[in-house]
Amino acid sequence: MSITWSESTVTEPVGGIPALGAAPFSQWREAVRWAVLGELEDFLLRACPRPLHRLGAHDVLRQYATGGKCLRSTFMYLGWLCGGPDDPAALRAAAGLELLHAFALLQDDVMDRSATRRGAPSAHVRFARAHRGMGAPGSSTRYGESAAILLGDMCLVWAEQMLRESGLAESALAHAWPRYDNMRVELATGQFADLLNDARTEPALASVLAIARVKSGNYTVRCPLEMGAAMAGCDAAVLDALGRYGAAVGEAFQLRDDILGIFGSQAVTGKPADGDLGERTATSVVVLAREMAAPSARTELSRLLHRLHLGPAEVDRARMLIIESGAPERIETMIADLLACAENALHTANFSAPMRAALKHMATACTERVA
Repeated sequence: MSITWSESTVTEPVGGIPALGAAPFSQWREAVRWAVLGELEDFLLRACPRPLHRLGAHDVLRQYATGGKCLRSTFMYLGWLCGGPDDPAALRAAAGLELLHAFALLQDDVMDRSATRRGAPSAHVRFARAHRGMGAPGSSTRYGESAAILLGDMCLVWAEQMLRESGLAESALAHAWPRYDNMRVELATGQFADLLNDARTEPALASVLAIARVKSGNYTVRCPLEMGAAMAGCDAAVLDALGRYGAAVGEAFQLRDDILGIFGSQAVTGKPADGDLGERTATSVVVLAREMAAPSARTELSRLLHRLHLGPAEVDRARMLIIESGAPERIETMIADLLACAENALHTANFSAPMRAALKHMATACTERVA
């Protein structure tokens, strides 16, 4: 999909995107997503070096950068609309966050040794297969991991390039750079902390939630919203309200992800059904299950998580112990409480009725998802 934007100041709806509130929100959101994907497709066709096309890099980029729900770019564009008009340059700037997300996913899959991403082989697996297919010397596994890391590095560079070359005024971008830098450092810090995140060490829930905020929640919701709003020149009251809304929704988003990591269907999530349990990831669900389970069940769950390998029967048993502990219901209550906090935050600043409704819809989309 290729979209050509005018360089003039835009006051009309952008490239097929209806004005916020002029159509059902689902229609608006889907139009934004397609516009973002169009921008990404156009950019990657220009930016990805031709030699990498022959190695399959462009197909991997499409899988990682254009195969998602575009949550981060949508939140950033909504942040912009809190103080600015519909603008193709702002949309292009927001689209770059999908490349930052691709960078994080590529790294994640290598670090977690994930075999699949979005229902297809993960990048390092695909590159390893290509290496074997070429009959190249050396370790195919090592090549695949290295290639995926290098492609992630390119996505990190390209994400900033899309923002810098978006067409937004330098004065607007100046408000974004400090927040963008902080977001990237926070994301990497969360990844560092996650390296030691192992259910066998029995971490405290507060520690697990803190890692989740910086590794996922903040860069999914709060930071994109604040970046967009700052670029649009929003006042302190709006930025504060968006920050509190974003922090709450981001944490709720990660809690839902933790539920899906244990109970989600691989056919729907596109990730291994035993991923979090098989990797002994200390998610909120697992930590709470240990805290809430009866002593005998806690001992059995701990014994399962210390095994070198969990087969299907052991995974099913671990799930049952988690359910019986009451942890999933507690997580659902935490999600509901966070959504209430997010909604309250929206009443502390002067948002338009369509914006307030859009942010409520996005909160629901982040927490009632199945993938």
